[in-house]
This record gives sequence, structure tokens and C-alpha cells, in this order.
Amino acid sequence: MIAVIDYGVGNLFSLRSSLEKIGADVTVTSDVSIIESADKLILPGVGAFADAAKKLRDSGLDAVIKEQAAAGKPIMGICLGMQMLFEKSYEYGEHEGLGLLKGSVVPMAGVIPAELKIPHIGWNALRFKRGSNLLRYIKDGDFVYFVHSYYAADCADSVIAAAEYGAELTAAVERGNVCGCQFHPEKSGDVGLAILKAFCEEEKT
Repeated sequence: MIAVIDYGVGNLFSLRSSLEKIGADVTVTSDVSIIESADKLILPGVGAFADAAKKLRDSGLDAVIKEQAAAGKPIMGICLGMQMLFEKSYEYGEHEGLGLLKGSVVPMAGVIPAELKIPHIGWNALRFKRGSNLLRYIKDGDFVYFVHSYYAADCADSVIAAAEYGAELTAAVERGNVCGCQFHPEKSGDVGLAILKAFCEEEKT
């Protein structure tokens, strides 16, 4: 069973619908016992990092996620949920993340050319950086849908795919049992469904 963690931040309906479309047994929940009994976890998220981090802490789910990650349970973050996996974010201040991956979340402003719009909204091609179970059903150059103003930096040891938007930006990460997508797989058509399918299935060795 796949548990989508509901902490009050995220587009849960479309994500659940996408998971059901690929035949996954999915539950949207904030119940600790269900999260602990799930086979895999998905941490969604949209909005501001500080608000999401506070909601996770206030609910106690931050500790639960860290415990499950330490126990080896596969965890996938999506959009803001992926950013939450890192050590900290510099979105309107400095905020602590879950620390499951090394790196920090920084603004695109000042990194990409000034004429490009922020937030970055739209379809961009994935450029693979290394082999990954998460990407095994898609190919280099496939397009996915982004909506973000910040990106993960100083995280080369976990980057599996990047996207070009005036600069090379982190698009997907994977290290051990922890992975994430800056883009929205649930809004990325068949390519996104293939990524969710790869996560939900047992890993191929």
C-alpha cells in the first residue's frame, strides 16, 4: 500500500487519481499507524516551504517520516515535498528541512537570466544524469510539467535528472530509499504516470 501523506499542503486529489490510474493501492492519510504500516510513502506539497515545514512539525509527522526513512522505507517527495527532503531552504528566510538528502533549496532569481519568468511554469525536457530505478520507464528528453520558483542546489550526489531553464536546475533526485521530483508527475501525462509506476513497483535489480 502507498500512503500519500496529508499534512494540509498539496494537490492530493490529482495525485491519488494518477496513482489509482496505474493500479496502485493508495491511501491519503495523516494517521501515523497507517503511515507506519504502508509499503511506501509519498510526500506531496505546494506553496511555501516555511508553512509546510511548520505543519509537518506541528503534526509530528516530520519525526514519523524520518523514522520511516531510517528504517529503509521508500519515500518520494513531489514538488515542495521534494524540497522538504533536503537540509534547509532559503525561501523567505532560512528554514530547516527533513535532512534526508544533502543540499539546500535556493531561489532561481539571480541564477537564471532576468528575462525568464519566475515562477518557472511549463513543460521541460528531463536530462538524465545517471541511472535510476525511478526513471527506468522513461527516456532522456521526455517532457514533464514544472511549477516552481526555487530549486535544490549543492546536491550533486543525489541528482538523477536536470532540466534546462536558463540554467541547469535539479529536476529529480534519488539516493538510497529516498527520491523526489521537482516537477509534478501527476500533471505530466504518460511520462509522469510511468515515473509513479516505477516508484510504486518493486525495484528491478
